[in-house]
Amino acid sequence: MRAYELARELGVESKDVLARAAELGITISSASSGLDGDTAALLRLAFEEEAAAAPEASPAAPAARPAPPPAAPPPAPPVPAIPTLAVRAGVTVAGLAEAAGRPVGDVVKILLARGQMAGAAQPVPADHLEAVAAALGFAVRIEEAPAAPAAAAPSRPAAAASRPTGTVHRPPVVTVMGHVDHGKTKLLDRIRTANVVAEEAGGITQHIGAYQVRLGDRRITFIDTPGHEAFTSLRARGAEVTDIVVLVVAADDGVMPQTAEAISHAKAAGVPIVVAINKMDLPGADPYGVRAQLTEHGLLVEQLGGDVVSAEVSALTGDGIEQLLEYLDLIAELEEFSADPTAPASGTVIESELDRGRGPLGTVIVQQGTLRRGDAIVAGAVAGRVRAMFDHTGAQVDAAPPSTPVLIMGWDDVPRAGDRFEVVRDERAARSTAAERAGTLRSKELVVPTAAERLQSLLDELRSGEEAELRIIVKADTQGSQEAIREAVGKIGRTGGRITIVHAAVGGINENDVLLADATRSVIFGFDVRPDAKSRRAAEEAGIEIRTYRIIYELLDDVEAMLVGRLAPESVERLLGAAEVRAVFRSPRFGSIAGCYVTEGELTRGGRVRLVRNGVVTYDGAIASLRRFKDDARSVAAGFECGVGLENFKDVKEGDVLEAYEVQEVART
Repeated sequence: MRAYELARELGVESKDVLARAAELGITISSASSGLDGDTAALLRLAFEEEAAAAPEASPAAPAARPAPPPAAPPPAPPVPAIPTLAVRAGVTVAGLAEAAGRPVGDVVKILLARGQMAGAAQPVPADHLEAVAAALGFAVRIEEAPAAPAAAAPSRPAAAASRPTGTVHRPPVVTVMGHVDHGKTKLLDRIRTANVVAEEAGGITQHIGAYQVRLGDRRITFIDTPGHEAFTSLRARGAEVTDIVVLVVAADDGVMPQTAEAISHAKAAGVPIVVAINKMDLPGADPYGVRAQLTEHGLLVEQLGGDVVSAEVSALTGDGIEQLLEYLDLIAELEEFSADPTAPASGTVIESELDRGRGPLGTVIVQQGTLRRGDAIVAGAVAGRVRAMFDHTGAQVDAAPPSTPVLIMGWDDVPRAGDRFEVVRDERAARSTAAERAGTLRSKELVVPTAAERLQSLLDELRSGEEAELRIIVKADTQGSQEAIREAVGKIGRTGGRITIVHAAVGGINENDVLLADATRSVIFGFDVRPDAKSRRAAEEAGIEIRTYRIIYELLDDVEAMLVGRLAPESVERLLGAAEVRAVFRSPRFGSIAGCYVTEGELTRGGRVRLVRNGVVTYDGAIASLRRFKDDARSVAAGFECGVGLENFKDVKEGDVLEAYEVQEVART
């Protein structure tokens, strides 16, 4: 039996069970932790005694029992060169972490590095105890435990009455993320078919971008746009919709690059994460290995002494789906998601389209208040009136309470996904507000800050802020380079300032990095990697600063200089042109000749050029020969084909990208 199941049996909240267990000296890490029979019986008895004693309690508050006098401190031993920890034989992972003043996760990671997997409540293996303590910076001494006086019972947590008056519990809004092919869409389909289709008339499902599932008398809302790209693009526009993120990891594949990206995106949003270990029906499934890999990315699951909930599921067979939904419902209960259904309705547009028969359509999630048919609404620069609303089953509804997704007909134009909507007095007020916003948006679009202007604004903040924070995204060519940069950046600091690495990974700079940088106001640093053409254009449009380096010390110097709000003069690269290698030919005079198509700018004979393969710089040198057909050419512009010979480099492959550039000396702020 788990703690939350006992809470439901007793008719109390899960946090009350955790508090009563703490009073009795029983350690329960979370509401999803398992309870043995004796513990469950003891907690039942405690609640029964409380219920029996309640009618007999005197109205006068009983006098507070004096706390036992503190034990006299033992005489201080002489201070050794290395501090010594005095622990009992068979000390648990949690006990050792507490004695060392370190998080439980640090001890778990050290044990994992030594090939030992142990949770918080398990004992530290005796033959590894000294080595683990040494890794924490301590010597260890085994001693008998002294008889400790009974600790005063901690106070019970306050009830949910701390919520603002008028608010009620609302269903959580959940987004599913993970690596490609790990089963995100299949998991969403399984949840939908298991919980939704049975309720629909005729079993016809209408895709509106979100849907609700029922769990007993409670509901859970899922945003049906899996992937961290959609999640972060909404956040970049200021839409904070998601309450919980489900991270899908394949049990036979483990943590992959997009899994690490999804973890960074979810952490940047600051929302609870539930790990769904999928594909448990496969013979190569290894859930314990997946949990161990997650610790390397800062996610410590409950089985290893952390606070991240994980569930083993199979989207193909449906095993574990019900438990996953129960975990989501449990987190919603503990987080106490609430809204005021009587307030004016407002929320977020999550999807929109232009339908040939029904006109502009927009799917919204109501976050406050209750949206009703006939309400005048405005979202961004688009006004409208709710002429009809449809739920995820395709049925018309007259009202939508908080956390309900509905498809709205009646917009004057197609609203933009990520814009907030709100109910106003009437259609005239809606159109007036929309017209004002349209004018503001047009003026903003005419003056989009460049990357240099955005960087200047960031430097001004770092100079003036007492508690300044510099957020960076690091991309490198190899895992070793990435780890070295992370470690070195972690040592950089100043009084009143800190650096936060929002995301670090191996590979070229892509559009997802630009989206994350836009949502978190970060600067992208690349070491021996380059952005592709789409990423470069997206960064220019959003005004995102991308800085690339070939020498690690230059990167670290710039990070440190940026933290204190000033940058030394630098040599800036200006991209002159780019070309794709579509074929490779052999020449007895020049060796390998790259048959290229120039995609932008122009290539010039003798100019500097770099060769980029899968986002990583493979060669940096000069163009030795440039030809159009059989004739030598001084330069070749975009839209034309040419043959390129590189100076002292012959390992050219189809699919490589050539980038022509020049270096200019530019003064920095």
